[in-house]
Amino acid sequence: MAHGQSIPEGHLERHHQRLKVDQIRTHVLELANDDGVHTDGTFEWSSVTMVLVECWADSVRGIGYSYTSPAAKVLIDRTLKEVVLGVNPLDTQLALSRMLHVVRNLGRAGLAATAISAIDMALVDLKARLLDISVTELLGAAREHVPAYASGGFTSSSLADLEQELDGYREQGFAAVKIKIGRVPTSDVERVRLARAVLGPEIQLMVDANGAYSPRQALALADAFASYDVTWFEEPVSSDDLRGLAHLRERAPRGMAVAAGEYGYDGFYFERMLAEGAVDVLQADATRCLGASGFMHANALCDARNQPLSSHCAPALHSSLALACNRVMHVEYFRDHARMESLFFDGVTAPQGGRYRTVRNGRGFGLEPRNAELARHSA
Repeated sequence: MAHGQSIPEGHLERHHQRLKVDQIRTHVLELANDDGVHTDGTFEWSSVTMVLVECWADSVRGIGYSYTSPAAKVLIDRTLKEVVLGVNPLDTQLALSRMLHVVRNLGRAGLAATAISAIDMALVDLKARLLDISVTELLGAAREHVPAYASGGFTSSSLADLEQELDGYREQGFAAVKIKIGRVPTSDVERVRLARAVLGPEIQLMVDANGAYSPRQALALADAFASYDVTWFEEPVSSDDLRGLAHLRERAPRGMAVAAGEYGYDGFYFERMLAEGAVDVLQADATRCLGASGFMHANALCDARNQPLSSHCAPALHSSLALACNRVMHVEYFRDHARMESLFFDGVTAPQGGRYRTVRNGRGFGLEPRNAELARHSA
C-alpha cells in the first residue's frame, strides 16, 4: 500500500488478521520561545520540548506526541516499543495494557505516563487513518463544536505586554481568557485588574496560580479577584494538596470555579481528586494521562459524577478529543503549544470565533508533519 494511503473500502475485514504495528519511530523536538524566558507561579522555561511518535502499519502512519522530557524517547525506544510492535493497530487497548504492564516496576506516573500517552495517541491516529475516518468520528462525536479559551499572560510579561496580548485575544473572538499569577503575589491583583480592564465585562477572566499559594493566601486572593469577576481559579494550591483544594473550593466566592488535574497521570488520580471534592472542574491532559484512552476515561469519570471536564494544553490533539466528550466544557488554546503545533504540522486548525468545530476529514487527528521543520528543530 502506498505511503499515507488507507485500506480500500470493503477490504478491511480480510486485512484485519494480518495488520500489525511494524515500525515505531521517535523524535525529540525543541522550539525556543519567541520572546525569551516564560514564567508562571512556580516554573520557568526558555523552550518547549516535544517527543513525537510515529507508528506504522501496512505503510500507513499515525502520529502522537507529548510535551515531556527527551528521556521519554529512551523509554519508548528501549522498553515500550518492543511490547507494541506486532500488535494489531486496531487493538489499541491491548497495546495500552501491554505498556502499563511493562512499566510496572518503573512506576507508571510521570515520565512513563507521558511516553505511553504519545504512543497511545499515535495508535489512535493510526487506527482512524486505517478506517479512513477522523479521530472524533472514531471515538464518536458528542457535539458539533466546543468552546476554546485563550491561555497565556505569563508572569514574565510586563503589564504593557500583557495588555497587548490580551487585546489580541479579545480581537480574535475568544469568550474566555486565562492569565498566569502567583510569581509575585503582591502584584497579582493589579494584573487581574488590568486584564479585566482590557477584556471588558463580557469575556470570562480565568487565572492560574500553578500551585503557588498556601490555602489561606489563596482564599484571601480569591476574595480580591472576585471584585473583578474572575470565574476560574486554577491550581490555587498544589494539586498534591487535595484537602487544601477542597478547603478552598468550599469557601471560594460564588461564581468562581476551582480547577485542577493537569498533573493527573491516570484514572486513579482523577477518581481521588473527584472523590475528595477538590475541584469544580477536572482538568485532564491527554499528553500525560495515558493518551486518548486516558482522556476518554477522565470524561467517563466526570460523566458518572455529573461534573465538567476541561482539557489542558496541546490544543491540536485535544480539539479532536473534546468533540467526542460530552463533559468537556472547553479546550485550552495554550499560546506556546499552539505556536509549536502550527509550525511542526500541516492541518492544524485554530478556533474560529472561540470555537472548534467537528471536521470529518478521514485523516485521524488531521496533522501532517512538516519534515523540514522537524529536522530543523530536532534535539
